[in-house]
Amino acid sequence: MEIDIGIGKTARQAYGLDDIAIVPSRRTRDPDDVDISWQIDAFRFPLPMLGSAMDGALSPTTAVEIGHLGGLGVLNLEGLWTRYEDPEPYFSEIAELSTEKATRRMQEIYLEPIKPNLVKERVEQIKAAGVVTAASLTPQRVRDLSGLALAGGLDILVIQGTVVSAEHVSTRVEPLDLRQFISEADVPVVVGGCASYSTALHLMRTGAAAVLVGVGPGAACTTRGVLGVGVPQATAIADAAGARIRHLDETGRYVHVIADGGMRTGGDVAKAIACGADAVMIGSPLAAADEAPGRGFHWGMATFHPSLPRGARVQVGKLGSLAEILIGPAHENDGRRNLFGALRVSMATCGYSDLKAFQKAEIMLAPSLQTEGKGLQKAQRVGMG
Repeated sequence: MEIDIGIGKTARQAYGLDDIAIVPSRRTRDPDDVDISWQIDAFRFPLPMLGSAMDGALSPTTAVEIGHLGGLGVLNLEGLWTRYEDPEPYFSEIAELSTEKATRRMQEIYLEPIKPNLVKERVEQIKAAGVVTAASLTPQRVRDLSGLALAGGLDILVIQGTVVSAEHVSTRVEPLDLRQFISEADVPVVVGGCASYSTALHLMRTGAAAVLVGVGPGAACTTRGVLGVGVPQATAIADAAGARIRHLDETGRYVHVIADGGMRTGGDVAKAIACGADAVMIGSPLAAADEAPGRGFHWGMATFHPSLPRGARVQVGKLGSLAEILIGPAHENDGRRNLFGALRVSMATCGYSDLKAFQKAEIMLAPSLQTEGKGLQKAQRVGMG
């Protein structure tokens, strides 16, 4: 429904994950009978998750561990791991920076040029561990660096930016032709981010295996404030899922929708799937793992932009091991650990046996979901408080 903003301008109402609730159905299931696996191209994963390509969250080592746990880690091929032979001293320095100095110093650290040999070596390091290997490049770097990544054994390429469109216009440089590149690529290509029906549909028409949905919802992202651009995540996912239906009707080809950002708890993950996502990409929960390279800090891919940073270094602390965060067991009651055990129980509670079925779950607007009856928790700062 369109709402009048003023004379000559109307707008849709949009909703974030905090605005909605999943409605239980007439049936429940045993959680052990629920299948949360998903498949993209020839690759099947026990967990419907991708680790976000952010330096504070993902290293080659944690990408391997995520793979062994059943997910897919996506390494940032334009981050510290390809700028420095040994980036560990810089991770330590970033963790020690004051809030006032963090952005400026990170801009300086990231001025170090990308080393082409490291692009290939980092991919080879993950590949040698026997897990599915995925990595991220921005559209501007795809021509120069994708060949090196593929030579290292890359299985899945992610082309990722704040907003990626199928029709980039420039009078200064020749833009990447996504359709042509994807048609010639030897591996499945995931593209994003996007946040609207039309953009998602156009990206699907490039031949992408999946689209990333999310502009600005991440814990470290400041795009919405800096640019005023973004769509609340529940609406963005549902719109992209609608584009997926149309594309499937037109072509018979199913393109996966991956919710990227804005998910902190197992309930958030469940709501993203119920809105229509096939899988989720998470960053800040992984950055809070004991094994994460960021030492309890997290920052986005545009935090260190040389002229217009669109991210912040945020402190996420340490929650536990990667295994505890992804698959448990949880020893706290705030929903931030055992994210995919929570997804399984949510699906079982609502009676759904697999992810495709769960995408059809009833959703309700529920602005009081997080606060109703939770006065004591809020006052004592426990649980949902």
